[in-house]
Amino acid sequence: MSAVPVAVPRSRTTSASVPRASGASTAATATDPALVRRAVKAAALGNAMEWFDFGVYSYIAVTLGKVFFPSGNPTAQLLSTFGAFAAAFLVRPLGGMVFGPLGDRVGRQKVLALTMILMAAGTFAIGLIPSYATIGVWAPVLLLAARLVQGFSTGGEYAGASTFIAEYAPDRRRGFLGSWLEFGTLAGYIGGAGLVTLMTALLSDGDLTSWGWRIPFLIAGPMGIVGLYLRMRLEETPAFAAELEKAETNRPKVPLREMVAGQWRTLLLCVGLVLVFNVTDYMLLSYMPSYLTSELKYDETHGLLVVLGVMALMMVVQPFAGALTDRVGRRPVIAAGCAGFLLLSVPALLLIRQGGLLAIALGMGALGLLLVCFTASMPSALPALFPTRVRYGSLSIGFNVSVSLFGGTTPLVVTALIGATGNMMMPAYYMMAAAVVGGVAVWFMTESAGRPLPGSAPAVEAGAGTPS
Repeated sequence: MSAVPVAVPRSRTTSASVPRASGASTAATATDPALVRRAVKAAALGNAMEWFDFGVYSYIAVTLGKVFFPSGNPTAQLLSTFGAFAAAFLVRPLGGMVFGPLGDRVGRQKVLALTMILMAAGTFAIGLIPSYATIGVWAPVLLLAARLVQGFSTGGEYAGASTFIAEYAPDRRRGFLGSWLEFGTLAGYIGGAGLVTLMTALLSDGDLTSWGWRIPFLIAGPMGIVGLYLRMRLEETPAFAAELEKAETNRPKVPLREMVAGQWRTLLLCVGLVLVFNVTDYMLLSYMPSYLTSELKYDETHGLLVVLGVMALMMVVQPFAGALTDRVGRRPVIAAGCAGFLLLSVPALLLIRQGGLLAIALGMGALGLLLVCFTASMPSALPALFPTRVRYGSLSIGFNVSVSLFGGTTPLVVTALIGATGNMMMPAYYMMAAAVVGGVAVWFMTESAGRPLPGSAPAVEAGAGTPS
């Protein structure tokens, strides 16, 4: 039968009757490919900005300790700096509980614009804070306040960005398009860490401590303006626009209880998937540089360059792995990652412990490629766990609770385990334990590749025909 275009409010999409094998038909949403590309760019830029700050803060932590916590004890300075860094993880679940339900009520686009403003403001503010020598104890207090603003806004960022891309993407390309979200993560981290590495090489210690450290944080201002411009130009997602059309007015507030108690089985599944994703992510990209230098006494510069090289390799592979999830499914790719970490974590860490550059690169590279199984799959798999009505809110809560409890604590827990047991293989055992949890979650999850999101109509690319 011929398709009759029907305008969908607030989104440049059309609805068409799509034939089914049973002879029945259902409405499909066809989205402008140019609009989809803009949505992906705008969402990925916010993630890139979050991890740009993460890379900057991690790599310039020693200098920040001297500026804001001048105790005279380098270890105390570093611990204080990372304490302020870790504080952001404490408020992430709170941010998720605020921004997630708000995104389900007023729309994804509006909330993502708000989180972009707050993230940029928090990072930019750090670059303006006077030093401890200038204003005393107010310097670390203001640093902590800026970090809390960053953490609060980040609580609504990842779930919103992945939901935004997932609800715009055609069903058959959701994995490929979603994979660009984590491409932005890697690009942001490399950009932040690379900038600090370059500044460290070009500036003297005195210049870096007096004014140079501010430059990476001040860059967040222009980045935030660009990101906000891109997000403000976007229209609401087709899935949310359809919800508004059904309600004929602003949707009633969805109780937090419904997002949690009404979705508790799926939330547990989400927490398990995010656990294996983030434990391995933070282990490889955040903890391993410290492990190489503090535990294995490896040269710090070479260790950081190896990690940056691994992330560059992951960026190259990321879109291809995302496209693979569209062909073979999310479950097989995630399961392959879990199996790989279970079987190869010990051999990879033994290679790393050899200490030679080639051995370290091979071990880290192997772990990086296994991590791509998660970074390429999760942005499309996680939003598909929840129906449209509660997608943003439930995913924000599940994702941020898991990140705060398990992902962000990974470096601290592993360091404590090594100190308590003296066993240098603890990073491998910790990743193996996470892989077991992830494997159980994969067993219970439903395949979502090539299928409509729960509560949404089938989605196709305009001009690409309709699904059979």
